[in-house]
Amino acid sequence: MTLFTPEDLLRYLYKESSPELTAAIQLALTGNWKLREQMEELQSTVNQLDVEKQVVAPRMEVVLRVLQYAHDTAIETTSKG
Repeated sequence: MTLFTPEDLLRYLYKESSPELTAAIQLALTGNWKLREQMEELQSTVNQLDVEKQVVAPRMEVVLRVLQYAHDTAIETTSKG
Protein backbone atom coordinates (compact mmCIF):
# COMPACT_ATOMS: atom_id res chain seq x y z
CA MET A 1 0.00 0.00 0.00
CA THR A 2 1.45 3.36 -1.05
CA LEU A 3 1.24 6.22 1.41
CA PHE A 4 0.52 9.64 -0.03
CA THR A 5 1.29 12.91 1.71
CA PRO A 6 -1.36 15.62 1.96
CA GLU A 7 0.78 17.59 -0.49
CA ASP A 8 0.57 14.72 -2.99
CA LEU A 9 -3.21 14.67 -2.70
CA LEU A 10 -3.49 18.44 -3.08
CA ARG A 11 -1.29 18.33 -6.17
CA TYR A 12 -3.61 15.66 -7.54
CA LEU A 13 -6.73 17.72 -6.77
CA TYR A 14 -5.25 20.81 -8.43
CA LYS A 15 -4.07 18.68 -11.39
CA GLU A 16 -0.44 19.56 -10.68
CA SER A 17 0.82 16.04 -10.00
CA SER A 18 3.11 14.14 -12.32
CA PRO A 19 1.53 11.53 -14.60
CA GLU A 20 3.10 8.78 -12.47
CA LEU A 21 1.71 10.20 -9.22
CA THR A 22 -1.70 10.75 -10.82
CA ALA A 23 -1.83 7.13 -11.98
CA ALA A 24 -0.72 5.84 -8.57
CA ILE A 25 -3.35 7.89 -6.73
CA GLN A 26 -6.12 6.87 -9.16
CA LEU A 27 -5.20 3.22 -8.72
CA ALA A 28 -5.08 3.56 -4.93
CA LEU A 29 -8.47 5.32 -4.88
CA THR A 30 -10.14 2.31 -6.50
CA GLY A 31 -9.32 -0.01 -3.61
CA ASN A 32 -8.70 2.19 -0.57
CA TRP A 33 -11.86 3.54 1.05
CA LYS A 34 -9.88 5.43 3.69
CA LEU A 35 -7.95 7.28 0.99
CA ARG A 36 -11.24 8.04 -0.81
CA GLU A 37 -12.63 9.54 2.41
CA GLN A 38 -9.48 11.63 2.86
CA MET A 39 -9.70 12.80 -0.75
CA GLU A 40 -13.39 13.72 -0.36
CA GLU A 41 -12.58 15.74 2.75
CA LEU A 42 -9.78 17.59 0.96
CA GLN A 43 -12.05 18.22 -2.04
CA SER A 44 -14.72 19.64 0.26
CA THR A 45 -12.17 21.95 1.88
CA VAL A 46 -10.88 23.11 -1.51
CA ASN A 47 -14.46 23.82 -2.62
CA GLN A 48 -15.11 25.89 0.51
CA LEU A 49 -11.92 27.88 -0.06
CA ASP A 50 -12.92 28.55 -3.66
CA VAL A 51 -16.30 29.89 -2.51
CA GLU A 52 -14.74 32.10 0.17
CA LYS A 53 -12.29 33.56 -2.39
CA GLN A 54 -15.17 35.28 -4.15
CA VAL A 55 -14.91 38.53 -2.20
CA VAL A 56 -17.01 41.47 -3.31
CA ALA A 57 -15.00 44.63 -4.01
CA PRO A 58 -16.18 47.91 -2.51
CA ARG A 59 -18.10 50.30 -4.75
CA MET A 60 -15.98 52.89 -6.54
CA GLU A 61 -17.88 55.67 -4.75
CA VAL A 62 -16.72 54.35 -1.37
CA VAL A 63 -13.12 54.07 -2.54
CA LEU A 64 -13.18 57.65 -3.86
CA ARG A 65 -14.60 58.96 -0.56
CA VAL A 66 -11.86 57.24 1.41
CA LEU A 67 -9.20 58.65 -0.90
CA GLN A 68 -10.70 62.14 -0.65
CA TYR A 69 -10.78 61.90 3.16
CA ALA A 70 -7.15 60.76 3.22
CA HIS A 71 -6.19 63.63 0.91
CA ASP A 72 -8.07 66.23 2.99
CA THR A 73 -6.61 64.89 6.24
CA ALA A 74 -3.10 64.97 4.82
CA ILE A 75 -3.53 68.61 3.75
CA GLU A 76 -4.85 69.59 7.22
CA THR A 77 -1.98 67.80 8.94
CA THR A 78 0.72 69.42 6.80
CA SER A 79 -0.78 72.92 7.04
CA LYS A 80 -0.87 72.76 10.88
CA GLY A 81 2.76 71.69 11.09
